Amino acid sequence: MSSAIGKKALLLGAGFVCEPAVQALSVAGVEVTVACRTLSASQALTANYKSTTAIALDVVNEPEALCAAISETNIVISLVPYVHHALIVSAAIKYNKPVVTTSYISPALWALDDQAKAAGITVLNEIGLDPGIDHLYAVKTIDEVHKAGGQVKAFTSYCGALPAPENSDNPLGYKFSWSPRGGLLALLNSARWYRDNEIATVDGKDLMAAASPQPIFPGFRLVGYPNRDSVGFRDFYNIPEAHTVFRGTLRYAGFPEIIRALVTIGYFLQERMAVLEKSGTTWVQLTTFLLGLSESSSPREVENTVRQKVKAFITDNDDVDRVLSGLRWIGLFDTTPVGAYHTPLDALCAVLETRMAYQPGERDMIVLQHIFNITHADGSVEKRSSTLVEYGDPLGPGSRSAMAKLVGLPCAVGVLAVLEGRISAKGMLAPWSSAEIVGLLRDELKDRFGIEMKEQVIG
Repeated sequence: MSSAIGKKALLLGAGFVCEPAVQALSVAGVEVTVACRTLSASQALTANYKSTTAIALDVVNEPEALCAAISETNIVISLVPYVHHALIVSAAIKYNKPVVTTSYISPALWALDDQAKAAGITVLNEIGLDPGIDHLYAVKTIDEVHKAGGQVKAFTSYCGALPAPENSDNPLGYKFSWSPRGGLLALLNSARWYRDNEIATVDGKDLMAAASPQPIFPGFRLVGYPNRDSVGFRDFYNIPEAHTVFRGTLRYAGFPEIIRALVTIGYFLQERMAVLEKSGTTWVQLTTFLLGLSESSSPREVENTVRQKVKAFITDNDDVDRVLSGLRWIGLFDTTPVGAYHTPLDALCAVLETRMAYQPGERDMIVLQHIFNITHADGSVEKRSSTLVEYGDPLGPGSRSAMAKLVGLPCAVGVLAVLEGRISAKGMLAPWSSAEIVGLLRDELKDRFGIEMKEQVIG
């Protein structure tokens, strides 16, 4: 019988990744209190599961209520935005309560490492999808190779949250199940990685230009681009011998070019603009303004100007036509009013949130793949892959997306491992902290929920 039965967990947040975690913990006999600023959101999560309680709690503006809730639980699960984790962990340290998050260990959390150790608490982070499941199988293969006397000379990883192929029915091949602002701004992040033992970089403004085809499966036309800072993973994964360490994001082909066009025109700008303050400003008028054209320019002149800008980075005319068609689909040349927005990015987010939302019956998909270039002790070489493809339920009442399952369920596995004392190390931990933690979480996730990456030799 699980030693977690009857234990209490405080789950902070009520986002779409929370429900699978609540369900898994409830089934395991854990008493879960879900806390969110909005009581109705907490109630919606707890309505269908036994031994669950809903409360209203604002973690930022109600410190006394946060401390009171933490004092009454056995473990804290922080699924609020990562910027609030340090605040929550600081409160948990006061009451000697362990914490689990699905986010990267931020500098603010590392700063609390000594305090957490002094308080004798475990703070398990990075146990979701990416980060999370990716760690479980990266460390597995690396540990196997090292124990056999071999070396991992290159490590490349790509992950993408996408609509299933049959639902990728718009020019970008992408859909949002949340507000798109954060996802769009992430497309302006600079990136760093190891390439041939040198640190390679790309500026955020050029990120989409760095996209390249990724033939993970012949049936998927996928492209990938660098994902933020991969440099630290050479140390995290203990592969100092690796000359290449790269982590990237997957999208369907065609996505980077349209995003690049939007950036070039100016639709990612976050400055307030007088043109948007005018009542009745149309999309074509906004596009005209962003391009620096005369107000008297015709829609055809505006389109031709955009075409020339696109031709500066795309040479194939068919691809140029596809990008222009995509911009028309978004509505950049329409004579309909933009609406009451302050910045071009605000306006773009609003239209994409409407036009690129999942519809009833549609489903999402996660694709994750690692590639390892291995040199064995005898000098022979091998290329190995670990791959995961997971589909969500068709959107409808009670359905769970692939993203929700692959973040929420690993989180629940981590919570149970900490509650039951199977992970006992103190301070800031991530799955890559030890091969033992990785093995425990990986096996539990496979045995309990059937979630695993498929491994094979590919060269």
